[in-house]
Amino acid sequence: MVSAITEGVKVTVEATYQPEFSSPHQQHFVFTYKVNIENNSAHTIQLLRRKWEIFDAGDAIKIVEGDGVVGQQPTLEPGQSHEYISGCNLKSGLGKMRGAYMMEKILDGNRFEVVIPEFQLISQIFDN
Repeated sequence: MVSAITEGVKVTVEATYQPEFSSPHQQHFVFTYKVNIENNSAHTIQLLRRKWEIFDAGDAIKIVEGDGVVGQQPTLEPGQSHEYISGCNLKSGLGKMRGAYMMEKILDGNRFEVVIPEFQLISQIFDN
């Protein structure tokens, strides 16, 4: 589990290898990751966009961008948090992800970027 804080917004990520959905002999490794976003700032904020950098030991770097997270653009009052689970597939059993959320302060419309800390994606074949 890793965490990072940007402008009072704490992002915590925990990744899990999913062997029951993976086929290592076919170069298909499935990982899920649980993200918790805590608004410890004094402002009401909304998550507008996300950008991920996915590093796979068996493939090129992949950039994934889009609106919100898992179909939502949550608004968080001070002290509130939002949690979601998503996933990714790798061609190898070894990789990592990192990224950023584009947030907006509801009161004044100012936008700021929140760091998603880098986390490891390690399958059982590498986890000894």
